Amino acid sequence: MDDRTAAERFSALAHPTRLRLFRRLMQTGPDGLAAGVLAEALQVAPNNLSAHLNTLSQAGLIEARREGRSRIYAVRIGATAATVGFLVDECCQGHPEVCGVVARRAEPAGV
Repeated sequence: MDDRTAAERFSALAHPTRLRLFRRLMQTGPDGLAAGVLAEALQVAPNNLSAHLNTLSQAGLIEARREGRSRIYAVRIGATAATVGFLVDECCQGHPEVCGVVARRAEPAGV
């Protein structure tokens, strides 16, 4: 990952509503949630939620799929792992024992 991509992703998360939205989708995992469910759970107006979903999608952090009449949004686990990995890849100037906990937490489970 390059600096520009990482900055775009972190910028997308640098808003309280988008961060809450992203964390809610992380809790849900790859199954995702319908936009209406997200709007209700986060108490965000649907049009406002749509703008936040679009920002996260353009940053490559989430994806959407159709299920009937609903759009289901889910976190892109690989992209998320790469983004977190970007922060810890060069951790601790060659002393991984210092940053081991951070690196282990950044490892994607089952991916």
